[in-house]
Amino acid sequence: MDTGELALFREMTRRALDQEVAPYYEAWESAGMMPRGIWHTLGRAGMLCVDLPEQYGAAGASFEVAQLVLGEMAQMGYGGLASSFNIHANIVAPYILHRGTEAQQQQWLPGMVSGDVVGAIAMTEPGTGSDLAALRTRAIRDGDEWLINGSKIFITNGLQANLVIVCASTDPSAGARGISLFLVDTSLPGFSRGKGISKIGQHSSDTAELFFDNLRLPAEALLGEENRGFVYLMEELPRERLGCATQAIAATDGALALTLEYVQERKAFGQSVGSFQNTRFKLAEVKTQLELCRAYYQQCMNKYSEGAMSVEDAALLKLSSTEMQCQAVDQCLQLFGGYGYTTEYPISRFYVDARVQTIYAGTSEIMKEVIARPMLGR
Repeated sequence: MDTGELALFREMTRRALDQEVAPYYEAWESAGMMPRGIWHTLGRAGMLCVDLPEQYGAAGASFEVAQLVLGEMAQMGYGGLASSFNIHANIVAPYILHRGTEAQQQQWLPGMVSGDVVGAIAMTEPGTGSDLAALRTRAIRDGDEWLINGSKIFITNGLQANLVIVCASTDPSAGARGISLFLVDTSLPGFSRGKGISKIGQHSSDTAELFFDNLRLPAEALLGEENRGFVYLMEELPRERLGCATQAIAATDGALALTLEYVQERKAFGQSVGSFQNTRFKLAEVKTQLELCRAYYQQCMNKYSEGAMSVEDAALLKLSSTEMQCQAVDQCLQLFGGYGYTTEYPISRFYVDARVQTIYAGTSEIMKEVIARPMLGR
């Protein structure tokens, strides 16, 4: 890990977020969406898809830098921005880099680096949740085209995406083994979006339902090989879940810093809240769990960089880090008393933004099942 490179990108990221996000973030949260222009701003600042090769206009930085940029967003309390960024830069772009043809890479990746293209990935459906074998969105080959029908729900960046990686069934008789991935240009006829979905947290990250009504795609819109989509999803999941852990640990760092400052300033019964044994013990517990998760996170980061991180590793990391985040931020908010329940204090946003972390990218229950299978079988 190049510490000089990390320091440079950390300074650049902090400066950009202070200038381009901090003054406006509350308004974005109230509006329920970030302005489309923020993607161009992030692109000009060199923050999008930083670890893509330089030939696409990116910095060609390390994987650690990509996670650093994401973590800085989460630590500063911009959970919605972090989730949208993670989908675009740390999930969609790598799928295209790893599975796309040269033509697909040239078509989409430079725009993702500049912010001209916003990416999303569409797996979840209204009736299926985590059960990919039950996908109802169908893709049927029709000559030199694919015909797609169906819908997806809870799609991050769904309202602004120019490109959506769509998971569709191409062989229903094969269940999960009959899934293929498609690169969908959202300007095509047959694609439409529902209105934004209102959520309890991460308001500035737009979330939508997507619809495909006889959507025709050229044959070259297939990403990778037909019926190999499930394999690709399993291969890319470790990075996606690493991103969730990055957000969890960084956001907990941010929430803990806010809480330490507050309990030392706030007075009760003639002394600072931080001088009470309960406060000290609670924060000691938070710090302990945070550092344990950070240690395992670093181990997984090293494994990923070496190509040795398994699906089970990723499940262990996501389960432990996101559950820790929710518990830690809950304890932090409690120490703010009634003020913690008001939107005036940023700790409340850390609290509501954390809750979805144990749901998306695989629920905690799914993570437990993934972890249990190597020990006990199916």
